[in-house]
Amino acid sequence: MATQKIIAIVGATGAQGGGLARAILADAGAQFSVRALTRKPDSDKAKDLAARGADIVVADVDDVESLKKAFAGAYGAYCVTAFWEHFSPERELNQATAMAEAAKDAGLEHVIWSTLEDTRRWVPLDDDRLPTLMGNYKVPHFDAKGQADDVFRQLGVPTTFLLTSFYWDNFIYFGMGPKTGADGKLAITMPMAGAKLPGIAVEDIGRCALGIFKKGKELIGATVGIAGEHLTGSEMAAALSRALALEVGYNAVSPEVYRSFGFPGADDLGNMFQFKRDFEKDFCRARDPEVARDLNPALQDFDAWLASNANRIPID
Repeated sequence: MATQKIIAIVGATGAQGGGLARAILADAGAQFSVRALTRKPDSDKAKDLAARGADIVVADVDDVESLKKAFAGAYGAYCVTAFWEHFSPERELNQATAMAEAAKDAGLEHVIWSTLEDTRRWVPLDDDRLPTLMGNYKVPHFDAKGQADDVFRQLGVPTTFLLTSFYWDNFIYFGMGPKTGADGKLAITMPMAGAKLPGIAVEDIGRCALGIFKKGKELIGATVGIAGEHLTGSEMAAALSRALALEVGYNAVSPEVYRSFGFPGADDLGNMFQFKRDFEKDFCRARDPEVARDLNPALQDFDAWLASNANRIPID
């Protein structure tokens, strides 16, 4: 049997990294093995990955030396940041830089960088269509990732740039599930008007990433966008209604109203949705479900994801 190529996975106990780790460990071809990077090797998620056959390695994305050690001897790496842990685009850029430097130091042959658009290329800081946030950003959790793309390029790291989409899992974990309004009716709320939103199951991001690693050199230097389906808010509400056997409406508030909701990151997310709405064609064009299906033939559309997950969506 040929020696398996090691994939070092940043955030292996998180959403994207965990999805990739499980996809590799479940892959019948066994072309790759998992080196799961985590700050918490004693966590239940780390123990679960170890039980499935992953090698658990302690590393911290804020510590470039720990990343260099964790990447050493690997074939490739999946690099991802977790903006919502700290809400700092500067820290996110520093973490991405550390990963790129460590990948260069280790001589990795293939890196996937989970990125997003730098929205300032569409809406410059002096353009008031979107409020400027934190002094230097339009959509902080997008912009720093997009800015980091050039770091990987400038260092000559053999990278595939992966553009992900709205997680349908946000309806379970991110407080975006149907809520009862003042009128007593259930609704999901997004400032998208009638624009389509690319969405995907988190598990499918991991499976698509595995597909990218399998294609290898063919996709180095490429930007690959993935989605399970493009749906309007009304179409998502209708699908939720069918799956939950409850009437769910779509509350299409304005971005200004969404930014005023006051929860942590509301202004960032309000700007994000407005960007996706106002630049719908560009955003959707960059995320073709057929590209995702080529990488991951088991790709789910929203109805298929709901069939397995509707009972996990909290109803407030």
